[in-house]
Amino acid sequence: MRWWLVVASLWLLVVLTIPDAQARGRPRSQDGRREKRKRDGQGHGQSRRGRSRPLKIRLVPGPNIPVDLTENQRNVGSDRTLREQPSSYNVIPVPNDPSEAITPLTQEEIQRILWREEEEHREEEERLRKKDEARRKRRKQRKEQEEIQRKIVEKKRREEEEALRLQMEKEEEEWRRRLEEEEERRQQEAERRREEEEDREKKEREARQKKREQEEEEERQAKEEEEEVWLRGDVFQMRPEEADFLPAPIPTPPAAMEEELREVETGEEEEEEEEEEEEGIVGNRGGLPPGCDISDVIVTCENAKLIHFPPLSIPELKSLSLEGNNISSIPAEAFNGIPNLEWVNLKKNQLTSAGVDAKAFTGLKMLRRLYLDGNLLETVPSDLPPTLQELKISENRLRRIDKNSFRGLSSLVILEMEGNVLSEGNIDPLAFAPLTQLSYLRLGRNLFRTVPQGLPKSLLELYLENNVIEEISETVFNQTSDLNVVSLRHNKLDETRIAPLAWFNHRNLESIDLSHNELYLVPSFLPKSLVHLVLVGNNIERIPGYVFAHMDPGLEFLYLSYNKLDGEGIEPESFFGAYHSMVEMCLDHNQLVNVPAGINEMTNLHFLRLDHNKIRSIPDEGICDPDHSGDHTLVALRLENNYINPRDVSPTAFSCVRSSSSVVLRPQKTK
Repeated sequence: MRWWLVVASLWLLVVLTIPDAQARGRPRSQDGRREKRKRDGQGHGQSRRGRSRPLKIRLVPGPNIPVDLTENQRNVGSDRTLREQPSSYNVIPVPNDPSEAITPLTQEEIQRILWREEEEHREEEERLRKKDEARRKRRKQRKEQEEIQRKIVEKKRREEEEALRLQMEKEEEEWRRRLEEEEERRQQEAERRREEEEDREKKEREARQKKREQEEEEERQAKEEEEEVWLRGDVFQMRPEEADFLPAPIPTPPAAMEEELREVETGEEEEEEEEEEEEGIVGNRGGLPPGCDISDVIVTCENAKLIHFPPLSIPELKSLSLEGNNISSIPAEAFNGIPNLEWVNLKKNQLTSAGVDAKAFTGLKMLRRLYLDGNLLETVPSDLPPTLQELKISENRLRRIDKNSFRGLSSLVILEMEGNVLSEGNIDPLAFAPLTQLSYLRLGRNLFRTVPQGLPKSLLELYLENNVIEEISETVFNQTSDLNVVSLRHNKLDETRIAPLAWFNHRNLESIDLSHNELYLVPSFLPKSLVHLVLVGNNIERIPGYVFAHMDPGLEFLYLSYNKLDGEGIEPESFFGAYHSMVEMCLDHNQLVNVPAGINEMTNLHFLRLDHNKIRSIPDEGICDPDHSGDHTLVALRLENNYINPRDVSPTAFSCVRSSSSVVLRPQKTK
């Protein structure tokens, strides 16, 4: 054990002498600073302000460690070294001043120092961990808030899109409804005119029938021949010279005898009804099959599951409807028992061209209307009565129309052949020549690539919707100088395939429908008499200047909805010539960024649509002319679904509108 004590003493001596030697070798300035610190009270264990500072410690090898340590081992003083070899070193404090006395620390003091450092280290780690947790928590809360805000914005956007979609659907439905109402009104007007003419004809026939019953047999036959000649004429517009041949009206009985004659006539009618019941006419009524109804002079056998034409024998019958059965043929003697028919309805049966006898309709000398829609016919039935005024053969399989298909039908006024497989190649140019009175022609839903040649001169309305028409030649409308309405919607027309002189000089053509084609510009060389122009659903990007300038009296209705008009597509001269005639104009569902120039000069404008565009502002003089002092003409103005802020619109911007409630500004799109 003595050698151990000797080694420890030598090591302690070395430790104490080395700092003294270093202190002697230092510059005098360091000694001055050390003395100054002593004077200021900054000795061992004291901070500059008198606070205690942690002691510096030095590791001294224990008795079991050799004295010869490397330089790196002597410089190691970290806690890690102390923890790894706690029993191999002695720890002594190292004063700031080497001249101060050194007091070795006990094992408990050393342990407390190590515990304090470990506690501070744990506290620092705990503080950092809590700080990281708080940061992660804040980040998580921020992400949750962002996700909630994103969902709210997304939900709002979906709601706005859904509301916009519903609004567009509603507007489209309203537009379709208006067009359908217009079409229905026109058809009702035509039907009313036909009914009035038919009533007039019926009264005239009844008057002639009573006159003939009072005359002898030879006179009656002569009058029947005269009547037959009359029925082959134009019954809608009777020539003045034919009016002289009508029989004189039956004289009206004196007022005193009216009541007595009425009673006599009533009694005679009751006796006739009783006689008919006694004779068994009601039972089966001239061969009437089950499922058929008879009323006065009308027989209805609709959807009665008939497979053969019924053998009727009712000479006084005027109207026969066999719609919705399975009749496939009409024999030659089918109408022998009902020769006085004026209207025959054979829609939705199974009739074929081979099944209809060539002479089936020849005996009907008074036939006015014949409906054959929804059958399997490939050709027009032959030898139709010359008295025919209305013929409908839509939804069949018509493949050709030759020059004899309408032979003798000089009284035909209405012809409908929609939904077949007709084209300009299978219609003879002379096919329509016999139709000298034709006014109304429908050829929609066929395979036409061009407008058919040889249209009747008398034609007033032409409908060619839903074909594949690609061009309009220069001569196709040369003979139809009275044409008033042309509908070419849902075709493949563009402005370059319309000949400049196709209809430019027409003086009666007032309405043209070119909607849903492939137009990129408003066509030039439109008819001078044009009043109503429909261009909905094209790709129109521009309205050329002065395109309406030649029209007289001027364009009144212009529909350009659902196109691609933008801020540069409308020139200041685009509406020149229509400033005083325009009544209704629709520019909705385009890409306009400003109110088009020239609208404020339209003095007769009643209805204006600019909704569903990209307009951001309404200038004070954009729609209404502030210098105009006349009556307020604008009845309805629609500006919704743009980018307009209603608060930024000046009240004077709508000074020409009759009522502020007529201006629609909401909703608007969000920026």
